[in-house]
Order: sequence, then C-alpha cells, then structure tokens
Amino acid sequence: MIVWINGAFGAGKTTTARELIELIPNSTLFDPEVIGGALPHLLPAKHLAEVGDYQDLPIWRRLVIDTAAAMLAELGGTLVVPMTLLRQEYRDEIFGGLAARRIGVRHILLAPAETILRERIAGREVPPDLPDGEMRVRQWSYDHIEPYRAALASWLTADAHLVDTSALTPYATAVRIAEAVGSGTVPVCDIVQTPEPTAETVASGVLLFDEHDRVLLVDPTYKAGWEFPGGVVEPGEAPARAGVREVAEETGIRLADVPRLLVVDWEPPAPPGYGGLRLLFDGGRLDSAAAERLLLPGPELRDCRFVTEREAADLLPTVRYERLRWALRARERGAALYLEAGVPVG
Repeated sequence: MIVWINGAFGAGKTTTARELIELIPNSTLFDPEVIGGALPHLLPAKHLAEVGDYQDLPIWRRLVIDTAAAMLAELGGTLVVPMTLLRQEYRDEIFGGLAARRIGVRHILLAPAETILRERIAGREVPPDLPDGEMRVRQWSYDHIEPYRAALASWLTADAHLVDTSALTPYATAVRIAEAVGSGTVPVCDIVQTPEPTAETVASGVLLFDEHDRVLLVDPTYKAGWEFPGGVVEPGEAPARAGVREVAEETGIRLADVPRLLVVDWEPPAPPGYGGLRLLFDGGRLDSAAAERLLLPGPELRDCRFVTEREAADLLPTVRYERLRWALRARERGAALYLEAGVPVG
C-alpha cells in the first residue's frame, strides 16, 4: 500500500510524512524529490533546460512508479510518499502505473487555509548554501499557489481525502491520517488496473462518429494522452470482439454489429514498450441520444470529445494520428489498409 500525501508546496507534506511513518507499522518514507535530484546526473543539461519542472519529464514519472514498486517489493509494508501532484494527467499516469502493479494508493490532501499556507511559506527555512535559495524555495511555492487553487477547484477535492491542517501540528495531522487510513475511511483510488505488457500485444480501437462525422477520442485515466476507445485483446479473444467489449466498458455504448476493419498497423518496439499490432475498426455513426449516454466521468476515462481530423492532430501523438488519418481514408475508400509505424506498405 502507498499513502500519497499531496498538497500545495509549503503545506507540510514531508514533515507530516516523517511523523506518519512512526505511527503506521512497517512503513517507509519515499520522497520523489530524490528522483528529481538524480536527473541532472542522468540527463544532458540541455534536455533538462527544456522544462521548467522535472514532473514534466516522462522519465521522472516512470522512475517514481518503478522506484516505489521496487521499494515495496524489497521492504513490503506501507510506503509514505509526500509529493505535490497538481496536474490530473500526471496523477493518473503515476497512480495508474502503480495500480498496474497491483499497488493500491490512498490519496491524502493537506489543505490549510491559504492565509495559513502563505504564512508557512514565509517561515520556511532557506538553506544558506543553496544558490538562489529564496527564489528556488519560497518563490517557487508562491508561484504554485494558483495552480493549486485550480486543481482544488477542478479535481483534487473529489479525488483525495482532505485534511484541513490550518490548526493542526504535523504530528496531529499524522495522527488523523493514520486513523483515517487504518479505519478504511480513505479508500484505494479508483484507477483501472492495466498490467504492463511483457511482450508484443494486439490492441483493437474502434472509431465512433457523431452526426457531423467527427470522431470520438477519449482521455484514459490510467495513461497519458488521448486515444481511441479500445484496448488490448485478451488471450483467445477475437480482435473485433475485443474492440466491442472495450467500447462498452469504457463508454457504455453497446455496438449491435461487429465493426468493419479499417487499418492494421504494426507498431515497432520502442523500449520500454514492446509494440505489436494495432487495429482500428469502424464502429459507425452514433445518433445524438447515443452520444449523450457516454459514461463519464468514470474509472477508465477522464474525458472524451468528438473532434475533426484537424483537431485530432493536436491531441494525438504523431503515429497515432497517422493511424487515424489512414483509417479515415480507408473508410472513405471502403478498403482496409496495412501500415507499419503509421505508414502504408504495399
């Protein structure tokens, strides 16, 4: 189990986490700041300079997942993780990656009143030997109050167990968290468990269209980026039937007919991914009533929208967009296409 302590910069997460590991038996502190501190030794300075926050680096998010999983495999028990996550897609990616390893996350939000938060930021100690310490410690915290406000207004309060720490010491906060976790008041986060592949996979996507011929894209909670409705084909399952099953599970739409194949795309392995075959099927046009029945929000999808081909280009990764582009041409021509890495062959 992981107890993830979230909150604004300066909310007292690390201090509370140190108190908490004394209250939860067989618990260990894991501070992902350690991963951030290691990145200058792993990545070129030019690459690091391209981002303002190491959380924006995919390698940081993956290393947090892998390190947490490795620590639990080595130590067992409970991992207490004090780390601010203000972007929902990063929270979904990290918690989803942990869920894929069958690791449940209990999400706690420390939420002092903003006036108290500002007082605590003003009183934070700045290491005398830290270059630009005032800017890197205090100003960083002040600058992230507004993103924290936005996250609080949109998703954080619905997702995490809130603890108002305005009048609480770190120890009293830790006691309250330990009691809530121990009593089951804090549930395991509702994230779909999608095991990571260990070999090449076959995945089926289904293109669904609205009355204006716009295509449906979905934003899964368990991984970053927009996708088509669909998923990995299970052993012994027909690919088209897998697409129909995934559409029903993700969106609530139940297709009456087996969809027509549009594209078979071979995705080459790109470590740590294994690649495999990616199929796209034509699920047909939904009437307005069916489109309104889409099951959102839910454990699998954060968002969905019908988009034009041009709009899809801004949402999808390049290879996935190319897959869509050629699938739309195949739909127009009435003949399926074979692709390799998004490029027609033959």
